Amino acid sequence: MVVASMAAASIDADRSMTRLKGHAMHNPGQAVLSVARGRSVVAALFGVLLTMCLQQAAFAQAKFVTPEEAADKLAAAVRSGAEKGILHILGPDGKDILSSGDTIEDEKTRSLFLTAFDLRHQVVKEDDDEAALVVGSQDWPMPIPIIRRDGKWSFDAAAGRREILYRRIGRNELQAIQVSLAYVDAQNDYIDMNPEKSDPPAYAQKVISSEGKKDGLYWPAAANESESPLGAAFALATAAGYRLTGERTPFYGYYYKILPAQGTKAPGGAVNYVVNGKMIGGFALIAYPAVYGNSGVMTFLVNHDGVVYQKDLGEKTDEIASDINKFNPDQTWKKVPGENLVAVH
Repeated sequence: MVVASMAAASIDADRSMTRLKGHAMHNPGQAVLSVARGRSVVAALFGVLLTMCLQQAAFAQAKFVTPEEAADKLAAAVRSGAEKGILHILGPDGKDILSSGDTIEDEKTRSLFLTAFDLRHQVVKEDDDEAALVVGSQDWPMPIPIIRRDGKWSFDAAAGRREILYRRIGRNELQAIQVSLAYVDAQNDYIDMNPEKSDPPAYAQKVISSEGKKDGLYWPAAANESESPLGAAFALATAAGYRLTGERTPFYGYYYKILPAQGTKAPGGAVNYVVNGKMIGGFALIAYPAVYGNSGVMTFLVNHDGVVYQKDLGEKTDEIASDINKFNPDQTWKKVPGENLVAVH
């Protein structure tokens, strides 16, 4: 019951964050995101655990009489937060698996794992020499198998590496698509509200408003004021531990940046959205992974048309994306598949 309630709350929170207001936008991939979240949580755990060990000296890996003992010792190590103990159990293999790029989500993942483990866990044998730890009310299998060698059981971290990255990247990319579409809704809300009484009405050029102003998509609303376009989502983000500052901080493993113009390759041609200091010609956003190949692979672009484009920018994603200052998807950028990937205002 506890995990079921937490899972429902987690999914509801995700939906609130990815749909910042209650518009009629379809939720592409949300069913997949909801179903996959449980598995991605336990998969992400191992990426986090291995990351915690990156700075530690190598230890001889622990071996156990039974796979059940291995599972119990892992949970105990996670609960204690003992980094050396976790490394001792998981072993040195797979240490190249980095964090998700989002420390807040990593902490949440560890907590969710322990909640699921405490509710229910079991070890399921695949054969005489391999077993899997399964946790939670929905029986989520851990991606790293427990194997028997020379009569002893231990975790095979190297074998689970690909699955860990696959699950984490898939989850974060779905989230980045949803956040991109939600940004479109928020900007449309902002110009409708026209909180700065701009003439003509203009879009927001920043996410967080200047102190005492409403020149961004978020501002702390007083009791008698309407909520800002990003009010509900930012309240959830703050509660989860995210800090609303101007610093570059990954959100579910992705960075986001507002673009003030579009280039010649964009539908409608080159346009400077900002005229006489006001962003009235449109708006755009880029979302790119904080750690390429780990927190995500694809980079995403969206503008006021509400169509999301994607491209793999490769190992230099951070450098390339940081230099992008226009919405300019050429033929190498592809529309994100799915008939529902259009925001509706």
